Amino acid sequence: MEKVRFGRTNLMVSKVAFGGIPIQRLSHADAILVVKEALRLGINFIDTAYGYSDSEEKIGEAIQGIPRSELVIATKTPANDKNTLLEHLDLSLKRLGTDYIDIYQLHGVSSKAKQDAVFAPGGAMEGLADAIQAGKVRFPAFSSHSITAAIDTMKTGKFDAIQLPFNFIDTAAADEAIPLAKELDMGFIAMKPMGGGLLDNAGLSFRFLGQYDSIIPDPGIETVDEIREIAAIAEKNEPLSAEDKTEIEKLRIEMGSTWCHRCEYCQPCPQGIGISGALCLRSAFRRMPLERVQAFFGQSVEKARTCVSCGDCVKRCPYNLAIPALLKEAVRFWDSMAG
Repeated sequence: MEKVRFGRTNLMVSKVAFGGIPIQRLSHADAILVVKEALRLGINFIDTAYGYSDSEEKIGEAIQGIPRSELVIATKTPANDKNTLLEHLDLSLKRLGTDYIDIYQLHGVSSKAKQDAVFAPGGAMEGLADAIQAGKVRFPAFSSHSITAAIDTMKTGKFDAIQLPFNFIDTAAADEAIPLAKELDMGFIAMKPMGGGLLDNAGLSFRFLGQYDSIIPDPGIETVDEIREIAAIAEKNEPLSAEDKTEIEKLRIEMGSTWCHRCEYCQPCPQGIGISGALCLRSAFRRMPLERVQAFFGQSVEKARTCVSCGDCVKRCPYNLAIPALLKEAVRFWDSMAG
C-alpha cells in the first residue's frame, strides 16, 4: 500500500491505519490473523489504546518478528496526571512487546476540564515530556470528540498529531480542524471513518475520505474480509461519482436527525445524564465485547432513564436532535441487547 507523510513527524504511513477496538471481541488466534492480514496488505500504521482491554496484547503478539522500523504504532492513555501516564505507558510497552511508541495520544481531550487537568503541574503533559526524553515515545498526540476543545488544544503547539471523528455524516472537522492541522503540519487521524460501525458502505465511506489528502482513516477492523475490502478501495482511490454523492446526501438526511456528534453542547443536563455516552450505544455494541459495553455504559443508561424531557439539551444542540426521544430509544435498545 502507498505510504504518505504523516505531518511534521515525517513518518511514512499507509493511507489507511488499522484500528484496534473491535479485535477485543475476537479470540487471540482470530485477532492475530486479522492483524497479520493488515500487515500483509501493506498497512503499517496500527492504532489502539491502553483502555481497549486486550487489544494491545493481541497486536503485540501479531507484530512479533516484524522489524520495528517497518511499523508505526500509536496508542493512547486516559491519564490526567504524570504518574498514571507513565504507569500506563510502561504497561502498553510491555503488552505491545516494543521499546517505544511512535504516536502516544492523550485519550479524550474533549473538555476544558480535561485540558486543565493534563496541562496542570504534575499533569499528563509532564509525563509525556518525560517519556519523550526517555525515548519511550517519539511524538505527542491527542484524541478528542469535541471540535472546540480539539482546536484549542491544537493551538497550544504542543502536539504533533490529532485524532478526531470524521466521516461523511460527521463532517465538522472539515470546517476548521483539518485545515488547521494542515496549516500546523500535524498528522490527522480520522476516527470512526465508518461511523463506528453505523455506516455499512465502505466504498462510499472511503471514497468520501479520499478527497482529503492530509488525513489517515483509522477504521476498526474485525475480519479479514473487512480489511481486504477497505485496502482495495484505498488502493484504487476512485473519486466520488454523481451516484455516490446522491447516496451520501440521502443518508445524511436519513441519519442526520439521530446522529450524536458528541460535541457536548447539550451539557450540562439538569439530571446529570451523560447524553453523548447514552446516544452512542449502537456503535459501542458493534465494536466492543458485551461485558465492556455494560461496564462502560451501564451508568449512562441508568441516568438516561431519569430524563424528564425538560428540553434544555434540545435548545443547546446545534444539530437539532430530539434528544429526550433518542434517550428513550437508547434505553429500549440497551434493554433489548443487555437485558
